[in-house]
Amino acid sequence: MPSDASDASVASRPIPAVSVLDLAVVRRGDTAADAFATSVALAQRAEELGFARVWYAEHHNMASIASSATAVLIAHIAAHTTTIRLGAGGIMLPNHPPLVIAEQFGTLATLHPGRIDLGLGRAPGTDQVTVRALRRDPGAADAFPQDVLELQGYLAGESRIRGVEAVPGAGTNVPLYILGSSLFGAQLAAALGLPYGFASHFAPGDLRDAVRLYRARFRPSAQCAEPYVIAGVNVVAAATTAEAEHEHRRVVRSRVATFLGRRRGPDAPPLGDDELDALLASPQGRQVADMMRHTAVGDVDDVRRQLEAFTALADADELMVVPAARAADDRLATLTLLAEAAQTSAVVG
Repeated sequence: MPSDASDASVASRPIPAVSVLDLAVVRRGDTAADAFATSVALAQRAEELGFARVWYAEHHNMASIASSATAVLIAHIAAHTTTIRLGAGGIMLPNHPPLVIAEQFGTLATLHPGRIDLGLGRAPGTDQVTVRALRRDPGAADAFPQDVLELQGYLAGESRIRGVEAVPGAGTNVPLYILGSSLFGAQLAAALGLPYGFASHFAPGDLRDAVRLYRARFRPSAQCAEPYVIAGVNVVAAATTAEAEHEHRRVVRSRVATFLGRRRGPDAPPLGDDELDALLASPQGRQVADMMRHTAVGDVDDVRRQLEAFTALADADELMVVPAARAADDRLATLTLLAEAAQTSAVVG
């Protein structure tokens, strides 16, 4: 965890509700089917351990992430679980007509009542070349506030377009969450009276300013009487601090390889640790590593203390945790250690 989250001058708060963001990671040598099997196992473990929800994010043209067809993946996970809430964290709404998303998530909510969430972002979730392949209008993000309202109307059964209803979808009132990493999302969530999720697990810069702005400007709504903040944080947990720190170094190297290794071409051999460390030491590498500034690393007690500090730093009502370990078994173990940390925090707090 970075110094600003673990500094003694930063007060701690008991760990609040904890949820999981599953990136449906495809490891080198694995297939998307392997990633989906792991996602089912993660959701089942999260359900057993009492986590609040599991979310999946829309990404495109990324070989290491298999959650591009987000609604389809949610349906698959929902069919293999029974009680835990599932949702998108998030759907990149400018990539889609609001009516289509209302129909998709209305279908999910009809099949799995009381279990479906819909987080919404305005970024493309990919690079500019893929944006063109998605047939996305370059100016679509500008209409994001209007698109959110249109979608909200469909789900409430109060369509803003005469003669058009979401079938299924109308009247399901799937809860909406505004997701972002800047002040724009904070202002929109506050104005609409919706919960706000900040992507501090990969874009930490504006976290505190965005949360302060959101809380100061929040207007109560039918969905949300009070402001509600979900903050993203990475976790690398293990039985011992040394094991966790070793895995954290591997995770950071993997992140650098993902972002900076693309330039070498898809057929280039994987970079060795020395090459990755050299990249990590470069200005670009340090910038990539800083994306994971908010990461709790260590054994159960380390993780508990760091997440308590992060909760206070982010002024969070809920933590959206990314189990960052590379191996599936290690991500499953992380959930068990996280649940223990949260339970201990509740007792101590």
